[in-house]
Amino acid sequence: MSTTFDTPTLEERFSRGDETALPEMYRRFSGPMFVTALSLLGNREHAAEAVQQAFVQAWRAAASFDPKRELQPWLYAITRRTAVDTYRRERRNAMHVSLDESWAGEGELAAEGPSMETAWRVWQVREALDQLHPDERQVLHLAYFEGFTQSEIAKTLGIALGTVKSRTARAQRRLAQLLAHVRDAEDDPAQ
Repeated sequence: MSTTFDTPTLEERFSRGDETALPEMYRRFSGPMFVTALSLLGNREHAAEAVQQAFVQAWRAAASFDPKRELQPWLYAITRRTAVDTYRRERRNAMHVSLDESWAGEGELAAEGPSMETAWRVWQVREALDQLHPDERQVLHLAYFEGFTQSEIAKTLGIALGTVKSRTARAQRRLAQLLAHVRDAEDDPAQ
């Protein structure tokens, strides 16, 4: 009489708190999780911190994870939340930096750099991007700064292609509204 035992899935091992599941999860998901965090944060150090925090939060919640679900979308959702938390924390910290700390030296002001007009436009775009929902900012970052196709974005984020398309369209419409004053200023040089 032979008994066959099914090998438990990664999801089952994880939900039971099996520590051997963690290295396998890290190998499989840390890279895409890092891309997700980086696309939201734009800073490699902060993105790595967000991924590490996401794994910690996931491990703490392992007992509540339903092993019939897939790990990838669940981990990406946690990663997005930790990235948003990291962004908010860093933004709060940046507001507390004094002007003396923000300039490395007096010579930097005299160095040839972008024109005031260009600097103003860049600032306006950054401000507008900051006002977008993190999910919308993420798809724009992957598309325009990382060069991903919409299909690649869908695969990387573990979401439907239609979701990528709707988030992109919504983000583009919102940016057009938020940046209308920039376009108007370019059309009317007297301003």
